[in-house]
Order: sequence, then structure tokens, then C-alpha cells
Amino acid sequence: MDLKPEAPTTGTVDGGWWPRTRDLAAEAPALLAGLTARLGTVEGVSYNLDDWGATRREITIDGARVRLAGYRSQHRDTIDVYSRRQLVTLLVVAPEATAPHARAALRAAADRANTDSVEALLLAPPARSADDAADQRSEIDGAAVHSPEGARS
Repeated sequence: MDLKPEAPTTGTVDGGWWPRTRDLAAEAPALLAGLTARLGTVEGVSYNLDDWGATRREITIDGARVRLAGYRSQHRDTIDVYSRRQLVTLLVVAPEATAPHARAALRAAADRANTDSVEALLLAPPARSADDAADQRSEIDGAAVHSPEGARS
């Protein structure tokens, strides 16, 4: 999970989350543990019914009940997590997304200056590795370019 700084935020979302599965009751505890420092005790999560599998209406985390409420009116690809003091809207990157695309979407969602729509955030181009850049240079100038063996970006 990546979050924008706690300063006044801009845009549609306050950060992003890349769950491993579409089982919200199983994925929520790890997510909520990461949000407790910012929100305090989490009271609930709202989600789009069409984006997640059937789920319980509540879970218990550290002895506190957390309501899970599904709505068709909830924007697809987002969830809202709320406490008594704050609401955080997170972009949800599909579990099946590739790692480069997920990282790019999470990075864009957590950029305080980013005001892109949810749809635009999910289309964020992945960061390019040194190998990708070398391949592109090779295609442009027609010469073979290789990264040093074992080099990583």
C-alpha cells in the first residue's frame, strides 16, 4: 500500500493498494494494520460489490469490529476505509496486474500532486528498466545494445 502524505490531498484517491486476491475479508487485516497509524481504529470499509467476491459483513481486528459494506454505487477499483476521524479512498490495483504496472499505478496514486482519474491511474505506464531502455535504443539506432551482465534497475 502507498499513501499520499497527510498534508491536504489532491485528486480522486489518497493512495493505492494491490491485494493478492479478491477475498476482501482475507486481505483487509493486512491493509488495515497499515492504515491504523493514520486513521486510528478503523470502523469500516466500503467496496464495490462487483469487484470483490462474496464476503462477510464484518471482521474483527485486534478485538475491534470492522464493518465491510458493499455497494454498487462505490466507484469500481476503489475502496473507502474510514475511522471516526478520517476517510481514506484507495485505488485498488487488480491482483492479476503485472508487478511493473501495479508499482506504476501505486506510485501515481500516492503522488500528492496527482489528480488523475481512477481509470487514468490504472493505465499508468510501468517504470522502465535499464534493459527496456537499452532495447528501445537498439530499435531506434539499429545497433545492438546490451546491459552489463547481472545489472539490475
